[in-house]
This record gives sequence, C-alpha cells and structure tokens, in this order.
Amino acid sequence: MQNSLINNRITCFLVCMLICPVITESADRYKKIRANMVRKFIENEGVSNPRVLKSMRDTPRHLFVPSSQKKHAYEDGAFPIGSNQTISPPYIVAYMTEKIDPQPTDRVLEIGTGSGYQAAVLSPLVKDVYTIEIVEKLGRTSARTLKRLKYKNVHTKIGDGYKGWAEHAPFDKIIVTCSPEKIPGPLIKQLKEGGIMLIPLGERYQQVFHLFEKKDGILERTELISTFFVPMTGVSEKNREVLPDPTNPKIRNGNFELDENKDGRVDNWHYQRQVEMISGNSDEGEHWLKFTNTEPGKLSQLLQCVPVDGRKISAIKVSLSVKYENTAKGNKSWETPGLYLHYYSQNRNIVGENLIGRIKGSSDWYTIEKIILIPPKTREIIFRAGLNGGTGMLGVDNLQIKYRTRKR
Repeated sequence: MQNSLINNRITCFLVCMLICPVITESADRYKKIRANMVRKFIENEGVSNPRVLKSMRDTPRHLFVPSSQKKHAYEDGAFPIGSNQTISPPYIVAYMTEKIDPQPTDRVLEIGTGSGYQAAVLSPLVKDVYTIEIVEKLGRTSARTLKRLKYKNVHTKIGDGYKGWAEHAPFDKIIVTCSPEKIPGPLIKQLKEGGIMLIPLGERYQQVFHLFEKKDGILERTELISTFFVPMTGVSEKNREVLPDPTNPKIRNGNFELDENKDGRVDNWHYQRQVEMISGNSDEGEHWLKFTNTEPGKLSQLLQCVPVDGRKISAIKVSLSVKYENTAKGNKSWETPGLYLHYYSQNRNIVGENLIGRIKGSSDWYTIEKIILIPPKTREIIFRAGLNGGTGMLGVDNLQIKYRTRKR
C-alpha cells in the first residue's frame, strides 16, 4: 500500500514536472510581455486610466492575431490580419478606450474590429459590447475567438457597420475603428442623449480622431490627434467624395508648419512619439521637429502614409533637412535615426523598405537628398521620420518628394 502511494506520488510529480512548468512559463511569459507593453508603449505615452491599463495588461492580444503574426502581437505597431486589414497598435486601442471614459453600466457599439481585440479590451470595462465587423471572413474568425475565450458580454455581428445596430440602440458610447468621410447618420441616431462617440474622420490617408458628445440631439465636437486607419470595404468607402491619387504622391505638411488645433502636435502626421514642434532656428520657415530619446529601443518618431501606385511611379526623389546631437543607434540594427520608407502592397504586405540618413553623431543643419526606386507592387508608402529606437536629438525640417513616372 505504501509503495503504491509512493509510486502514485512519483508519477504525479513527474507529470507535473513535465506539464506545469510549460503552462506556468507560457502564461508568465505573456503576462510579463503585456506588462512591458503597457509600461513602455501606453503608460509612457500618457494613458493613465487604471481600469483601461489593467484591461490592456490582461487581454491576450496574441490570441487575436493570425499565428504567423504572434511574434509581433505585443509590439507597438499595426500589422496585417488578412482581407487587406490590420490590427490597431496597442497604444491606439488604449487611447480610444480611455477617450470614451468606459463605465461599468455602459452599452457600447464598436465598429470595424477585424480582430476582435478592441471588443475584448472593452469587455471587462462595460456592461455590454456590440461589435460589428464589415469584412465577413474576419467577422467569423473574431466571433469564434471571442466565444472561445468566454467574452460573454460581447455580441457580434457581420454587416455594414455604418448602419449601426438599431435593435440594440441607443448606445451610451460608440467607438468606430474604421474611418468614414463623414459621420454616418444611423450612428448619430443610435447614440443616446449625453452619449459619447469617438470616430476617425477624413480622407482615406488623412484622418483625425474626433470626440463627440450628444447634447439636445446635437453632436458637440472635440478634435483630437491625427491618425491613420486602412481603407475598409463597403458602400461608404467606395462612395467617398475625395479620393486619393496614387499617381500623384504628395507629402502633407512636410515643412511642419501647421498645427490648426493648437495641441502642440504637427498636423497630417500620426503616431507621434517623443517629438516636439520647435519655433525658431529652423532650416526653412518658422517651425521644425525635435526628436529626443535617452532609452535605446524606445520610439521617437512620426508617420505619414502616402498612396503610391508602383505600376505608374518608378522612383521618387526625397529631400529633407536634418541636424542632430549625440545620436546613436539603439540595440537592434533597425533602430537607426533617419527617415524610413516602408512599401506596402494592395494586400497590406510589406514589399520593401529604405532608410535615408543613417544619422550618427552631431551636426548643424544640412540637406539629405536621395533617389529611391519604387517596387512595382507598391500601393502605399509609410514615411517614418525620427530616432526610431536610437538615442540623442534629431531635428528634421522641410521634407519633400518628387516623383518619376514609368516609361510606357
């Protein structure tokens, strides 16, 4: 009897040694990675609502992305999730969530999730989440994921999100994670009196977050930061009044002079990190941008997405003015100060990149010029200026591009 008990204990011990460490290590690894993500990319960027921060720490983002993208799940960036869509960066999800001030009694309508991640983050913060996915394939996948992970207060639907979900209206809060040209009328009707709506509005490649509060049936608007959401499918997207021209690519506000809402952030550029608009001592005009960073790997940057049809545009000439003090690379090879160009295909797959500058050391203002060949599969280019994980101080001014068409 005693030998039997000893053998059973040994067996249990061996099984636990084989299984438990793996489970514990995996869970602990993701928990630590999420905590680091929140500290580095969210808290450091100004999101402070403790309930939102806790939800961001607890929500398993890696389970809401394709298996091929799990390695990128806790990076502060967007990446493809299929059907020409991307998952929003963690900071943007946290920023949007905090801006609607989620309350335990709220019923929230969320549109354009794609992955289901935004709905999952909202789930523990509110009473009910009604999420509509415009892309059918993504909608089926995200609904299965949300059900499997037991987000019981998240209700899913596939359809035209701009029509809202009338049978469950009115809603206390509405979050729109795809960008229409104007506020869809049904969403205005379905927002309750006193309710809040957060929505990115603008052209396909130029959008600004707007926060609306409904008072006496009228929406009062507050303009927030610039942003960029990839194009969605559907009638509203196809019927835009202002369409991009990928055969005539242009940089918006490349001299960094505009800040119409006076929030200290340069207009037309999104995802701004550790960057200031500085007056005086510029290379051109009144203002220039100052990027600073002391922690290797921490982002100091801004981005702008420009439509470019690689079938028609063969090359672009890029010029920008720079000055810098004690700049150095970060810990990784790509953490290099300068201007990155990232090329994306129609399916949002990256088809190439270039770095202009490779800036190191110290220098007063001078101009960098370079001619870049465009991959034919390119349909848009993200221009990313800054220290990019490097350290020191980088000044940038007067970014311009000129293009060359392909010969027929």
